[in-house]
Parts: sequence; C-alpha cells; structure tokens
Amino acid sequence: MSALVAITQRVDIVPGRNERRDSLDQRWHPFLAACGATALPLPNHPPTALALVETLAPGAIVLSGGNDLAALGGDAPERDATEDALLAWARARAVPVLGVCRGLQFLAHRFGAELVRVGDHVGTPHPVTGPGAERTVNSFHTWAVRTPPAGFAAVARAGDGTIEMMRHEHEPITAVMWHPEREATAVGEDVALVRRILGRDT
Repeated sequence: MSALVAITQRVDIVPGRNERRDSLDQRWHPFLAACGATALPLPNHPPTALALVETLAPGAIVLSGGNDLAALGGDAPERDATEDALLAWARARAVPVLGVCRGLQFLAHRFGAELVRVGDHVGTPHPVTGPGAERTVNSFHTWAVRTPPAGFAAVARAGDGTIEMMRHEHEPITAVMWHPEREATAVGEDVALVRRILGRDT
C-alpha cells in the first residue's frame, strides 16, 4: 500500500495573465512512487493546505525546491507562510519532514542559521562527504548554509564546507540540498532515505 506524502509547490508568476500559479515538477510523482509513496501537492494557501493535511493525514511532508525565501529577496511570501504553517502542524504531531534544496534553506532560516550566497552550485554535480553519505549529487542552488542551526547536525557537506544534508537531533526533520527527483533514474540512496523517513525501510 502506498503512503501519502504531502508536498509543497513553487510559485510561478505569470504577469501577462495576472496569475500566481502553484506548480510542481512532474518528476516528483515517479520518484515518490519509487519510494512507495503517492504525492499530494499542497496549495500555497495556509488554511487550505492545513485542511488537506488535517483531513488526509499524510505520512510525511516534503518542502520542495524553487523560489527564494522572502527574507532573501524572494517574491513568494505566501509560500513561506504556507510552509511555516505546515512545519508547525508537523512538529506538533511528530510527522516527518523532508526539506529539499529551498526546503533545507527554509528550515535553516526558521531555526536560526545564517544563509550565504554561493556562486558555483548551479548545474554542477559535486561530491559530498559525511558519515555514510559519500556520493556525488546534483546541485541547483545559490544560497547555502555553513553552520547548522541549533538542534541540527550536519550529515554531509560539499567540498567548500557548505551543508548538503542536515538532520534534527530530536525531531523527525531531515533536509538535503540536492534534488532527488531530478535524476533520470531514482538513486538508491535517495529512495532509502525517503523510505526511512516514512518508516518503510524494513
């Protein structure tokens, strides 16, 4: 039986149509299916997003990539507000959270870490190192974290010392800077990570 995973969406602004659209990379669906999960895209409207997770009780929440944080000059404050509400909902119920790229940035910022600009992490695969995390990953970000926020431990780092994976020391919150959904074939380590988060690694 497939687990339900709620996932946040990026905001795309379409000036010619006076629209702000929620969107999700289609590759998330086959990736999560490979993990034994079904994606539930959430709108960037806190009351509706909360009503959906409260009613459907997903097994985890994914904070997906896309959009800079408003605090860093981003133009999608409704997304920040939605993810703030979802994070509070998940923490109150011990529902696992996985941050991906912007998701790691969001979590780092919300827990008090400083984000710094990086100039060589877009479209540049690179190795990451850490206990049990030796691998090469993709890279599509311009903001990064060097020091984990209070309560988190850095699990893997890039060669320049920026954090590529971090995990909360007491709560079920994990975050990675790479995009597992963007690989042509789901990578075994990423599938195993999501399955562990869902409690499906047995």
